[in-house]
Amino acid sequence: MKALRNYIDKIKPNFEEGGKFHALRSVFEGFESFLFVSNATSKTGTHIHDAIDSKRIMSLVVIALLPALLFGMYNVGYQHYHATGLEGSFIEMFGYGFLAVLPKIIVSYVVGLGIEFVVAQWKKEEIQEGFLVSGLLIPMIVPVDCPLWMLAVATAFSVIFAKEVFGGTGMNIFNPALITRAFLFFAYPTKMSGDTVWVASDSIFGLGKTVDGLTAATPLGIAKVAEAPAFSWDMVIGLIPGSIGETSVIAIAIGAVILLWTGVASWKTMLSVFVGGAFMGWLFNVIGPDTAIANMPWYEHLCLGGFCFGAVFMATDPVTSSRTENGKYIYGFLIGAMAIIIRVLNPGYPEGMMLAILLMNIFAPLIDYVVVQNNISRRMKRAMSNK
Repeated sequence: MKALRNYIDKIKPNFEEGGKFHALRSVFEGFESFLFVSNATSKTGTHIHDAIDSKRIMSLVVIALLPALLFGMYNVGYQHYHATGLEGSFIEMFGYGFLAVLPKIIVSYVVGLGIEFVVAQWKKEEIQEGFLVSGLLIPMIVPVDCPLWMLAVATAFSVIFAKEVFGGTGMNIFNPALITRAFLFFAYPTKMSGDTVWVASDSIFGLGKTVDGLTAATPLGIAKVAEAPAFSWDMVIGLIPGSIGETSVIAIAIGAVILLWTGVASWKTMLSVFVGGAFMGWLFNVIGPDTAIANMPWYEHLCLGGFCFGAVFMATDPVTSSRTENGKYIYGFLIGAMAIIIRVLNPGYPEGMMLAILLMNIFAPLIDYVVVQNNISRRMKRAMSNK
């Protein structure tokens, strides 16, 4: 690392003002800050420091996402081999899924980071680390058969209109990854729903085989049009059709433990999402309409679709969620409840988590405002009573 540090210091003057590559200063600083912690120190004034910065937070979230990503790669291969009737080893299934998912990760990062590099250079600002997480979340929440060009268009739309126009990292009011999914869902609905998008149908470098018209419905899709599927441990393990990173409750739970143990995510928000979803699922069981998805047990609602993934990795986004402690309870509960309401009452949309989180992103500032004003009122009453 010392040799790399010396090399970075040697070429650094070329990227500073007056250097021959000064036009790429933001790009150089972005890569330098990715490799090393800044050695710049404050010269005047009093400052408070801790061991957590945005780069460390983003790195921890990426680490927490890895179990779900790796299992998602295996599940992509498993679903393909299972649907085509082929026999394959663990390595073959994982290899197939790895080669199917990797291009989506590359496209997401190339497009998103490319736009952020251009914007940072244009504004003469440093490149932020926020897209390190968004770039990995985006390919994990789309179907495996989503075309790469659509993913590129949606990623560009999200970075520009859901992030940069608001001022960049830390200023956005909507979760950029969910805006990508929402754009795809409303602009290209046939590629984001139905029975033909959840299983990869093409042979990849000789792995698997090409099959035309390969279909496999998700359990939520079946419950929406037919009958609620019986609970099975495959729903918990994740061996079911679905978006790449959203199927395995166990892998997502490992990520949740990492986020909570490191203090990156709020347990109040996370727990409240599950409580809200369980309550609304139970309520529909008692007084809901006589439909298969309304009668589906509340614990199946929590296991299926993007509920767990959204609760752990999306609802807890510190930028777009409520920031007051009491507000986190309200924010999370409403997300969980709204997700189940959308699932049960919207005949054309079997998921619900994406729209629920985006809706509550809008109301998060209002929730915080009400909580703060309530605290101020209580303190004023207490101060008046003590006089």
